[in-house]
Amino acid sequence: MNALTDIQTIKGPDGTPAFVVVPYAEYMRRFAHDEGLIPHEVVSATVDGASPMKGWREHLGLTQAEVAARLNVSQAAYAQTERAARPRKATVARVAAALHIAVEQLDF
Repeated sequence: MNALTDIQTIKGPDGTPAFVVVPYAEYMRRFAHDEGLIPHEVVSATVDGASPMKGWREHLGLTQAEVAARLNVSQAAYAQTERAARPRKATVARVAAALHIAVEQLDF
């Protein structure tokens, strides 16, 4: 079961739920990628020299082989893509889709 068990509901003056509080890590894992945010870990990785693709892959806990399988390419081909200084727009779009993030989150 993947139900959230550590959430908190805050009720409004009329007693109906007004807000929900979830742990930050859970928020980032489930919701932040949909809003176009770039997690600190991804930005830090790029500052340290990693490509945005590598930063996102590592942040999401994926191996190169797993991303390559999602793209239907070899691990070696994906590794080359991840190291490319200026990957093609179509390639960035395919990788973003494979990582379930927006293209803009990968193109910074």
